[in-house]
Amino acid sequence: MGASLKDVAQRAGVSVKTVSNVVNNYPHVTPAMRERVQQAIDELGYRPNLIARHLRKGRTGIIALAVPELGNPYFAELAGAVIDAAARHDYTVLLDHTGGRRENEILVSQGFRAHVIDGLILSPIELEAEDLLGRSEDAPLVLLGEREYEAPYDQIAIDNVAAARSAVRHLTGLGHRRIAFLGARRESARRPAHLRLRGWREELTAAGLPCDDSLVAATDGYGRVDGAAAMNAVLDRGERPDAVFAYNDLVALGAMRVLTERRLRVPQDVSVVGFDDIEEGRFSPVALTTVSPDKQAIARLAVQRVVARLAGTPGLEPEHIQPGYTLTVRESTARRT
Repeated sequence: MGASLKDVAQRAGVSVKTVSNVVNNYPHVTPAMRERVQQAIDELGYRPNLIARHLRKGRTGIIALAVPELGNPYFAELAGAVIDAAARHDYTVLLDHTGGRRENEILVSQGFRAHVIDGLILSPIELEAEDLLGRSEDAPLVLLGEREYEAPYDQIAIDNVAAARSAVRHLTGLGHRRIAFLGARRESARRPAHLRLRGWREELTAAGLPCDDSLVAATDGYGRVDGAAAMNAVLDRGERPDAVFAYNDLVALGAMRVLTERRLRVPQDVSVVGFDDIEEGRFSPVALTTVSPDKQAIARLAVQRVVARLAGTPGLEPEHIQPGYTLTVRESTARRT
């Protein structure tokens, strides 16, 4: 049987209350006392009973993270960051997979697992604002950046338009003039595909270049196969871009494969920029230049908002929070020759 608070108190020669204050990181403990108790904790191998701690507060100690596709490396990497961030607050993360389908996103957002979770972090694709406005579940909800909503919930997303503009600006700065966009969609203007396409248009216009719609290719999804199909569609039109900006890294990797099959070199003939900075892009045969969202900040902010709402932090209004991003330049882009 493991050591108890009482065991630690006896070893350190202090009260159980003092040990509890140290374990719960209360500020009103002197450094010397904290060090003394921590030494006893280390010697005895004491581990706090997090389940009991949460239950005393009427909590389960579990935060759910629902994403569209666990097979997408971006969401897998983001999930790892959320798990790490939650652990720093003594929370466990329950992963859920919606498949990007509206009915599943509604089910999750309306408290399908409300009896086992304290809060929900949701990355929606098809969910509509009206689905959220009628939400009756009390568990805190934080929305991640796949959509923009006019709804009274915390939303965390990078500035998709500005990030897209930085990618296109990089390409125009290298002398590229015919820049394709792969990954357009026909749905709501609030979705990131539309926002990134808008950034493509705005930056080309700012550079005094035409927005040639023959260089825009829609996709059914956002995987490698979709990127390959989109790249083939542009090339089959007889259009030869000198650069490609892809909706995400998977689309970019599919496009790069097609360019290689068609005997076009990356980056000598066609430069390519992706979005998401997944590990696969860093280790592809030609390392991918990409927009790199700060996944650690996204995860940290999402968990912090859930925890703050569970704590009843006063004056905490719903916010649209924009974490940072960087453009990470690698081998897939080069100056036009």
